[in-house]
Amino acid sequence: MDFAVLVLVGVLVGLTTVLFGFGGGFVTVPIITVVDADLGADTARVAAATSALVMLVGALVATVSTRRETLAHLTGRGWLFGLLALGGGLGALAARYAPEMLLKWGFVVYVAVTAVDIVLRPGFFRRRPGTDAEAGEGGRGISPVWGVPIGGLASFLGVGGSVMTVPVMRRSGATMTVATTLANPLTLIIMTPAVIITLTAHGQVEAPGFLGSVDVRSAAALLLGAIPIIVLLRRRVPRIPDLVHAWGYLVLLVVAGTVVAIA
Repeated sequence: MDFAVLVLVGVLVGLTTVLFGFGGGFVTVPIITVVDADLGADTARVAAATSALVMLVGALVATVSTRRETLAHLTGRGWLFGLLALGGGLGALAARYAPEMLLKWGFVVYVAVTAVDIVLRPGFFRRRPGTDAEAGEGGRGISPVWGVPIGGLASFLGVGGSVMTVPVMRRSGATMTVATTLANPLTLIIMTPAVIITLTAHGQVEAPGFLGSVDVRSAAALLLGAIPIIVLLRRRVPRIPDLVHAWGYLVLLVVAGTVVAIA
């Protein structure tokens, strides 16, 4: 795929990172699956590793650009942060040895289960009457016990933590805007150890333009398009009706899973 086309796709990565909290993973994995399809058995591994790097940088930029009063809702979540980071590291280690089919279809199944859960379980599309939004905004609905599973799956499949954390925060009372915004710092925590492990692993893909299992050229193009959009939209957060925002989240999940399934 042409570099300029990847930069344009990066704009979509930036948009979805800000609006949904998971643009890095759920746009990057399908795109890299298509771009590096000729790698055969290494394709899914490269997609997950490249996605991790794109998510790390995107989440860092988004977090730095987020208002301090919003980030303050994560105060006092040290145990959760530590366990998310531990899970992120373990997931990245496991991905080094996992078969390609497990990574690919694990991504598809993960998306499908999440989509079904969002539709069937109450609390995602419409917040429960009488729910105190402030009680849910800090991720207080996310128990630290889920830190390792969330971090592990997120880095293993290259999807970021928001696919689990956004629905949980949503059901605990957070608006879509707050839940997707806080997904970025949580993704940053998960992906930092994952990317370190991925980049320092002994060269897994013997091809020009790769560092470990990361497609550096594609990652650079995606970030070139994404970063300006993330900075712009974080400073001027678009106002989207909450229900429309929630449905958009579901649609993006389904599209991402479908692209990876047929690639």
